[in-house]
This record gives sequence, structure tokens and C-alpha cells, in this order.
Amino acid sequence: MKSQLFLILSLATLIAISARAQPSYEGPHPELTVVEDAAQRRAEYLQRVNEVITWRAGLIDRDPDPTKKLDIATISAKLVLKQDIDQCSERVIELMKEPGTGPFWMFPTVGVAFIGRDLLSPEAQASIREAWRTAFQLRGDTENHFAMYYTALYLMSELYPNEPGNSWYTGKSSEENLAESREYLIDWMDLMTTVGQGEFNPTHYIGEYAVPMIFLTSWAKDPEMRLRGKMALDWIFAGLAANTINGVLRGPNARVGDNSVVERWNCLASVFSWLNFGNCPPQKGYSFGNYYALAASNYELPEVIYRIATDRKDSFVQRDLKRSRHRWRYSDVGKAPIYKTTYMAKDYAVGSYQGGMADPIQTHVWDVTWAVPDPRGIHPTMFSVHPYSASKGMQMYFNVRPDTMVKAVAAEGKPSYDEPDKLVGCSPYEQVFQDLDTIVALYDIPQGVRFPQINGFFSKDLVNLTEDESGWIFAQGGETYLAYYPLADYEWIPHLGYRNLPRNGGPYRFERYDTGSKVLTSPHLKNGTIVQAAAASEFKSFSEFQAAIRALPLEFTLDPTPTVTMRTLRGKNIVCTYGEAPIVDGEPLDYTKWKLFEGPYLNAEKGSRKLTITHGRLKRILDFNTLTVSDTVMAE
Repeated sequence: MKSQLFLILSLATLIAISARAQPSYEGPHPELTVVEDAAQRRAEYLQRVNEVITWRAGLIDRDPDPTKKLDIATISAKLVLKQDIDQCSERVIELMKEPGTGPFWMFPTVGVAFIGRDLLSPEAQASIREAWRTAFQLRGDTENHFAMYYTALYLMSELYPNEPGNSWYTGKSSEENLAESREYLIDWMDLMTTVGQGEFNPTHYIGEYAVPMIFLTSWAKDPEMRLRGKMALDWIFAGLAANTINGVLRGPNARVGDNSVVERWNCLASVFSWLNFGNCPPQKGYSFGNYYALAASNYELPEVIYRIATDRKDSFVQRDLKRSRHRWRYSDVGKAPIYKTTYMAKDYAVGSYQGGMADPIQTHVWDVTWAVPDPRGIHPTMFSVHPYSASKGMQMYFNVRPDTMVKAVAAEGKPSYDEPDKLVGCSPYEQVFQDLDTIVALYDIPQGVRFPQINGFFSKDLVNLTEDESGWIFAQGGETYLAYYPLADYEWIPHLGYRNLPRNGGPYRFERYDTGSKVLTSPHLKNGTIVQAAAASEFKSFSEFQAAIRALPLEFTLDPTPTVTMRTLRGKNIVCTYGEAPIVDGEPLDYTKWKLFEGPYLNAEKGSRKLTITHGRLKRILDFNTLTVSDTVMAE
């Protein structure tokens, strides 16, 4: 009873404060303390949710342009707060006269439809229903598009049951729409829980999964689908918790942007860390968090996941199985396995997958990242990449004409794809091995390949950058010492970022600018990068770290095949040869033994549909076979 009273009083106070406080993305960095009291955690979570809703509802009032009109997100927020209902109804009718197409129109409209069921005028509700009859909806071609599309179609078909095919853009009845949508969503959950997610460790696209799942768990009539939505959220947020330090996402990503690949905090994942864990600032404007917040009060983060994100003392290794985007041609498999490794320490993380193609445009294969007191505006990362650009790579994953795809990518908002200095993307000619905090990346690029070079990123925020006569490049980022060994000659060029320009209704437009960071570019077909990280606290001085690295036995050859033989800082003897399985202390690495999840916090067998989440004495099991969730407090 006391906890409930505390929650009510705290909410009243915090909501009143949030209405007049500056948005959290501009405020001080959150305190990195574990909130022990569950009622206080819940109150602070709901305050953050309310901050997003009230910020978005007031956005139109703060806009100096008097011609600006309510958009769907602002209407939704106003409906949650029960503000300006008549104005919202009028604007909905206006918007539905020219409906959009595809998932990014569908799911915001679903939010308005459900939140406005008892608020919008009958005419406004009828206009939404009519738009779903007349406006053909493109399904899209990615995993996140399908999740949004089918969740939206499922919920709208439940909202308007027993209606014939001629009342839907699909030409199918409500029941047929429901059956198709349900089948897809269950199949997607089966894939995710047996062989892994395709758009894994998502920086931005976490919202495109979290929003549909919070809508599903909030508004689905079928209790099974409500439960599935909640279990999927637990699954997604458990992965987020285990791959963050102070809320900032670490390690490789199936898809990442040109700016967030270097400013690691600056992505949508930080909004969800802020909402759920309260341990990092959110991205400016909250992005898709605006839609998630509409129904976020219907989800409560399990304590065991909160603890994984905020209460860790020891370094650990997490190995996960994921999958590539679906391959339509030039491949013997439809969905190739991705073997992901993350080493998490107190002050830094090292993450990778084995190399090769995961997604043709935006994949980030490996990196070292370090913790900083406030991540905003900081480039706390080091990595290298082969800037692969090819129509064949596009054709493997897209069903489009080969003469248009490369040019179309930049027009669709991914400007770096066909640039030689790019830092985003994967390559069929890269092979990566990681052991704890050591990375070996090898490249064997055929003659005639576009952009025959390797780009290594060096942050503006590094200190003590030293090009040592031994061949090692030493630097310090935060409380992390770094050693980078390029296997071929190189030169330095400035890192040019991308800044959005106003579109004015046209295609995406960008300008490039010097970020202050720089890129090590090495124009050699046979190439490689070695990176070793360590905590500064392990050594008496930076000089001692340098001496320890120089003393490591290291041999390499580039011809005829790039090969590295070395002892790591952690005493492992490794042999990495391009095209062959890495060898550690005499034993070849066997990827066939990789589990779906393996680590101190997340564990699941391949094909199991069951995830065990643990922290200390807390255990939570998500079992998609039986659709059950079990919580246990284990004996000491």
C-alpha cells in the first residue's frame, strides 16, 4: 500500500515537473546509479514517458512557423493528453484525404485510430476507415517494414471485424487480413527465437520493432497476441541491455547510419535506454520514441533486464547467433548465419561478427568503443572497413533492376554507399576474428573491385595518438588504451560527416563537413587491421602499455593470402588466415557450436524458442513454445 501511494504521489510530482522542464536530450547526463526501489523505478519510467508525450504535444505550439499544421505524431500525443480534441478531429479528416502508403504511414495511423476510438469525432474515425479502404499500402522489403506492416494490418482488422474484402485495400476480408498478419508475425517471432534476428543489435531500427510490439501488447484483442507482443519486447530489450555500457549501444550492427556509426550515442537505441534504464540521454527529438511513448505505460520492464543494463561489475563475453538479410540470388543460402561476439568491460567494449555480407548497405562489422562521462558529440570508437560498393551486392538482396540500385541508394537517404571514404557497410572480402579484446580483420580484395582500399576510423577525441616505429599506432580513448596495427602502408585523410539539408518536398539532400576526426586509408588489395584494447587501470602508465604491446610476438604475411600469427595481450596464441577458420591455442574455431545466446546474462540454444535471462539471483524465462513467462529468485 505504501509503495502504491509513493507511486501515485511521485507520478503527480514528476508529471508536473516534466511539463515545464527542459527536454532530457538537452539536460544533464543522468545519474549512473541503480534505483533499488521498484515503485520509484516505475514512477521515473512513467515520468520519462510523459516527458516525450508532453514534449510532442507542445511541439506545434513552440514552432515559430504559423503555417505549420498538426501531424500524426502530435495529434496522437494530444489525444493521449485529451487536448484540443476538436482540432485533432478536423486535422485527421484533412490528413486522410491524401493518405500515404507503406508501414511508416500505417502504424502512426493505427496509433491515432486506437487512441482516438472514444475521442475523435465519428467523421474523423470514418475518414481513417475509408483511407484503409482506398489507399493501397506497399508492404516494403525489409524485416522492420514487415513487422510494422503486419502489426498495423492485424490491429486494424481486429478494430473493424467481419467486414468484406471490398472494404479493405487488400481486397481481403477482415478475417483473411487477420489470418495473414497473424501467420507472418508468428513466423517472424519463430525466426527471431530460433536462428536470430536479421536486423540485429539495431541502432535506429529498434524503434521499428518496439513500436509495433507495444501496440500489439496494448491493443490486440487476442490475448495470445498481446502476450506475444510483451514477450517480444522483453526479448528485444534484454538484448539492448546486454549490449550497452551506460545506455550506449556497443558492437556490430546489421544497419547503422553514417553519423551514428561514429557518434555511437546518437541513435534511437539511446532513447530506449533512457526510457527503460534511465542511464543515458535520449537522442534529440526522441525520434520513434514519440510513437512508443503513446502506449508505453502498458509495458513494465522486468527487473532482471534493468539490472543487466545498470548493475554490472565484471567483464564478460556474450556470443549470439543472428542471420543475414534474405538473399535472393548469388548465394547457396537464403539467410546466412551471423556469429556475433561482444566483450564488455567497465570502460570499453569490443564487438564483431565474422565478416562477409549481412545487409548490403548499412552493416557495421566490428569496433572498439569506450565509455565517456557524456557521449553527446563524442566519437568514442575505432574500427576499419572495406568500402564495398557493387551492383552485384545489391542484386543479392534486392529485386530491382541492376542499373538503378546503386544510384537509388543515395537518393533514399543513405548518401555514403558509393563513396570511397565511407565508414558504413560490409564487404564479401573481409574476414574478422575476435578473442576477448583483440580484433584481427583481414581483407583479400580482387583486382578490379570498386574502391580497393581500407578505411580506418580515428576519433577526434583520442589523446596521445602515436605512430610508433614498431608499426603500431597507439592512442587513448577515455580510460581505454588502444593499439592499432595496419598491415599495409597508409595515409591520413579528414573524416567528412553528413549533415541533412532541407528537402522541400524533394529527395534527400546532404552536405559534407569536416568532423575533426580522421581516416587512415590504405590503398592495398591484400590488407588487414589488428586492434588490441585494454583498460588504462591495468598499467602504471601509457608507456607501459606500449611496451607490453611491442613485446607481443607478431608475424604476418599478405601474399599470397593475408595471415596473422600473434599472441594477444591476454596470452592467447592465434592464427588468422583469410578464407580459413581462425585457430586459438591450436584449436580451430567451430562456428557450428554457436548458440543462439551464450553469456552470463542471456542464454538460449539454437532452435529453442526459449531465452533464459539471469542477473544475480533473478531469473526470467521467455518460452515461445508454450507462450509462458516464468520468474524465479534463485537460492543463494
